[in-house]
Amino acid sequence: MTAPIPRDIPDLPALQGMPAFLPSPVPATAVVTPVRHPLAAAYRVVVALVAAGAVTVELVLGSTIRTLSYFAIQSTILLTMVLLLSARRAWTARRPLPSALTGAALLYVTITALVHHVLLANAASPFLLTGPAAHPTGWHAVTAHLLHTAIPAAALVDWLLLTPPGRLHLRQAATWLLYPLAYLLFSFTRGELIPPGTPGRYLYPFLDVDLHGYKNVLGNALLLGLSFYALAILLVALDHARPNPTRHRGKTGFRLQPPVG
Repeated sequence: MTAPIPRDIPDLPALQGMPAFLPSPVPATAVVTPVRHPLAAAYRVVVALVAAGAVTVELVLGSTIRTLSYFAIQSTILLTMVLLLSARRAWTARRPLPSALTGAALLYVTITALVHHVLLANAASPFLLTGPAAHPTGWHAVTAHLLHTAIPAAALVDWLLLTPPGRLHLRQAATWLLYPLAYLLFSFTRGELIPPGTPGRYLYPFLDVDLHGYKNVLGNALLLGLSFYALAILLVALDHARPNPTRHRGKTGFRLQPPVG
């Protein structure tokens, strides 16, 4: 026999407050084992050293201020710093850099390559480079190939093969355009500070106010800005659609055997 259930159950005293959870003394590394990526770290260091070498050669062979004023040089310097920091984190099994930073560096060197090959080195382009800049020789030819082709391609390889997908976000695309906008303002300011008629007053033909006027240059900048935004969206879409090249199957310590019988 069981005891009868009482009809009137006394009310329990109200709790004064929920007890606060004590901080866990277990570090996160004890839950998720950190994974080092020595191959990614070594690759990024090599690319960063090549990029730093190309920038250094350009600085030695030309005017320091003029060289540092090029978009290609500035984007390569940013990529070099990002690659070195990423290499250190991959080697020490730390969290990767924020995707807003790595995505920006990738976008800017991709813009460098596309602008050079589509607008500046394309015979069908109205902004084709002329003079010594169109046909560099010696070390300038080597650095031009590195800055506008090899290094951007290496950055894309790192992104596609050594970086997990799905880290870029659409909300970051508009933020990435702040630097190209700032560079446009820098180009206008630099041109105003240099006396008219000075060679190289504007570093890029599509930003040359002396040849095209502010109205046409602003129109060119608007078209380029829309193209850059479309490129940023494309990178985000590809980042979420591509497979994960860094996925590896963890070891559980035991194997499941097929049922017997």
